[in-house]
Amino acid sequence: MIDSLRQSLEALMLIPGLAGHEDRVRRHITGQLAHLPLQVSVDMLGNLICTLPGADTAPSVMLFTHMDSLGFVTRKIEANGLIRIERLGGIPEKALPAQLVTFCVGEGRDVHGIIANKSHHATPADEKYKVTPYADLFIDIGAESAGAVEALGIRIGTPVVYTPRVVHLNEHRVAGTWIDDRAGCAVVMAAAAALAELPAAQRPTVHFVFAVLEEFNLRGAMVAAQGLRPDVAIQIDLALNSDTPDMTSRGEVVLGGGPAMALYSFHGRGTLNGTIPHPALPKLMDETAAAEGIPLQRTAHTGALTDSSYVQLVGTGVACIDMCFPCRYTHTSLELCDLRDLSQLTRLVSAAIARMAGDFSLDRDLVT
Repeated sequence: MIDSLRQSLEALMLIPGLAGHEDRVRRHITGQLAHLPLQVSVDMLGNLICTLPGADTAPSVMLFTHMDSLGFVTRKIEANGLIRIERLGGIPEKALPAQLVTFCVGEGRDVHGIIANKSHHATPADEKYKVTPYADLFIDIGAESAGAVEALGIRIGTPVVYTPRVVHLNEHRVAGTWIDDRAGCAVVMAAAAALAELPAAQRPTVHFVFAVLEEFNLRGAMVAAQGLRPDVAIQIDLALNSDTPDMTSRGEVVLGGGPAMALYSFHGRGTLNGTIPHPALPKLMDETAAAEGIPLQRTAHTGALTDSSYVQLVGTGVACIDMCFPCRYTHTSLELCDLRDLSQLTRLVSAAIARMAGDFSLDRDLVT
């Protein structure tokens, strides 16, 4: 499974898909899943919904992740051909200068540029350790006039992303663009293939959802859930690592240590939301991990949240849990994950979902 995940992830990491502009990613995933017996639809926002029918007596499940990435939007084209940008999503401003970026004007026509960084020889001492606000940055694409920029197809509103790249650091670790959440997409695709191999009576009905707009407003998946009305929703996204010197106080999540289960998330910075999982789901994941011999890490954190925060509020409520892969250097152009974690996460969620076709209950009084 690791080799197939490697190939799937690498392909996904090289496809631009800024929030609100995920169509290239969606078309790729649709093609990769075409051989499976799925009922495929796309809603008005662009969410890709792939349904695998299963046992009518089991709770319906939405296994979801997001296709979109953070990035930028073209804000202003200067007369001299330099370009100003607006941020989209949680961009780490201290990591932006000297980054290579890509203006997405059309497949085969994308334009590369450099986020300018003041020449070191001209930088006074009091500027060397300051972070330049993104609004003060500009991008150089080599054009000498606004007309030359526009001739390349760049306009106000054109999406801008980190230039796609993949770096293999060793046998199992992959770095590059948009591991958040193309790794999640790779896991959900692999889980769809695994569950499709089971007889329908041995699995619940599963809706595999590849959502839009997570990095923008966290509400793309909510729209899909409003249409599907699942009983259970399992979200696949990253867990912040805790095994580098700058992150040790955050928890106990180790890269390469296996998948992680989120027991608590809360944003708190303007968005009073988060996810506390339905108690039946951590129990199910613990039991499945033990039965399958899969190490399962645990995480609880503030300062971040996923779109399960809004999916859980659909209808009369959806039983939700965030299942995660450890990740380092999040929201930069070189995020880092371990393929062994992705493989074990795929095995875990696939086996847990299959168990829902058996003796599984969402009655809170039976598990609390």
